[in-house]
Amino acid sequence: MTTTTDTNTPLEAPKKRKRKIPTEVSIFLVLIGIAVLFEVLGWAIRGDSFLMNPRRLLIMILQMSIIGIIAIGVTQVIITGGIDLSSGSVLALTAMVTASLAQQSEYLRAVYPALTDLPWVFPLLAGLLVGALAGLVNGALIAFAVIPPFIATLGMMVSARGMARAYTDGQPVSMLTEQFTWIGSGANPVIIFLAVAVFFHIALKYTRYGKYTYAIGANPQAARVSGINVRRHLVLVYTIAGLLAGLAGVVASARAGTGQAGMGLMYELDAIAAAVIGGTSLAGGVGRIAGTVIGALILGVMLSGFTFLGVDAYYQDIVKGAIIVAAVVIDQYRQRKRNKTV
Repeated sequence: MTTTTDTNTPLEAPKKRKRKIPTEVSIFLVLIGIAVLFEVLGWAIRGDSFLMNPRRLLIMILQMSIIGIIAIGVTQVIITGGIDLSSGSVLALTAMVTASLAQQSEYLRAVYPALTDLPWVFPLLAGLLVGALAGLVNGALIAFAVIPPFIATLGMMVSARGMARAYTDGQPVSMLTEQFTWIGSGANPVIIFLAVAVFFHIALKYTRYGKYTYAIGANPQAARVSGINVRRHLVLVYTIAGLLAGLAGVVASARAGTGQAGMGLMYELDAIAAAVIGGTSLAGGVGRIAGTVIGALILGVMLSGFTFLGVDAYYQDIVKGAIIVAAVVIDQYRQRKRNKTV
């Protein structure tokens, strides 16, 4: 018995895979589109340029560089599947401690005659230490006391703000030394922000630290079974987030030339928004520092654009909240789509 085959049956052409645009590229295109939109609206409404004013752009970038430093730490926390609500308050606390150590001695010699100006490195290290300790407490509460990240960092947010007010009875600390305020002068905050971004981009992408961070966010149980000390790594990630919030406090106090307990108010939400806009998933396991940098720029361009157009600050907060919600909705859609393909 012989079988015949139909040689005339056409072969199915292989399906072409759709090329996916990298997340960072798509976010960058959104940034360009928003900037162009504000430029057009600026000429239509005010007859003025939004992009061609160097002073306006410098102020915007300087402001977002401080939030961006916080956002880099927050991004790593979110990648592990956690959250950090304490960043803004930790910034305020570190700013107060740092400013008190960076005061010019001539204003304090009436009380301490032998006092001399401290080198700028001492207030810098003190600020980093305070931030790292706050992050260490957050990480220990989450990893060992098994307190949900939302509750642990919320408690730190309230406590750190209270300590910032109690440190000087609510009084601002001014008259800082020139060598310390140099840290926040000119483009230095931007340089610090970019240096931190490059460092942690490399750390997350090419080191064991990054692999552990993504593994814990993707599946904590699997990470534990594979030999990762999940508790110790979570403490490390939250400590780094606190350290970066402390660095942001140092830069903020140096730039303003003062330390105030009200500094950094709501900065934690701006940092979370920058991370989520930049493609970091609140479900954990997904996120990149490059995306967070672009997300911070998007947030800065939008807020500066609204200010440029004369939109009231209250309405800006409404728009910011809507942006956060929209970013989360998009993240949930991507998550469901990703789960279907697995």
